Amino acid sequence: MKQQKAYFHLPGLFEFYELYKAFLPLWREHREYFYEWCEIGSVYGAPQDCMWGGGRVGFGDAAPEDVLALMKEYGISARLTLSNSLLREEHLSDRRCNRLCAMFEDGAVQNGIIVTSEVLLAYLREHFPGYYFVSSTTKVLTDFADFAKELDRAEFRYVVPDFRLNREFAKLEALTAEQKEKVEFLCNECCRFDCYDRKNCYENVSRKSLGEDCPDHVCVSPDAARGYRFSEAMKNPGFIGIRDITDVYMPMGFSNFKIEGRSLGSAVILEFLLYYMTKPEYQLAVREEIYLDSSLDLF
Repeated sequence: MKQQKAYFHLPGLFEFYELYKAFLPLWREHREYFYEWCEIGSVYGAPQDCMWGGGRVGFGDAAPEDVLALMKEYGISARLTLSNSLLREEHLSDRRCNRLCAMFEDGAVQNGIIVTSEVLLAYLREHFPGYYFVSSTTKVLTDFADFAKELDRAEFRYVVPDFRLNREFAKLEALTAEQKEKVEFLCNECCRFDCYDRKNCYENVSRKSLGEDCPDHVCVSPDAARGYRFSEAMKNPGFIGIRDITDVYMPMGFSNFKIEGRSLGSAVILEFLLYYMTKPEYQLAVREEIYLDSSLDLF
């Protein structure tokens, strides 16, 4: 019997190019370091100053040509995160974004686009039909009925629900097999589970991507000053850990799991790769191959 796989969708296509350039050779040459049940489904992200970008303020400065070449070399799907929710018709002519889409439509495997705006989705489907499309978590679909309707849309290959639906097990179990194949869970969100301002946070990023002069969004969480901490994200009621994946979600028929982190540092992203994909006995070996040596000083 063919073993079921979990497909991880990893952050930082442009933001963490150097990290993946070091990590992917290990993934290929030392597959014994990593869990047999996991695969890389895609790497997602957007370059800095990308008008169509959203979700997080982009700071990816890697050359698109280099990024595309790396994904082609390893046969990994590259996903452009074009989840600006406030786009209007006049924004669709942006030359830089159109060139980016034209370039990444040519992949070794089919590449994807994560999208929020219906205006952009219609434009992309007409002008760049070579992509598959992902419904972004920035839609903040917290009502399960709305989420189920999104799953039934033929335009989308995957739909990322709001992380607060992660534990709606009775409703998730009742989905059809076709619907379950399209669900992509956000695993490691650290936003407060009861946050009421999440959509405003995403819209603020969209305004900044459009170049609008607007103040920074002020997070309503009392712990916002601490920033992202993986140890705190693990305490979130919506957190999905590796045992949840292997013992709960995969037996229920789910296979796709998204790791957030485009706005974080590469050291934290590496910890995600170690936790979710790397066998404990090989985690030190991966660290040593990527950055850890006997001359490294932390202080």
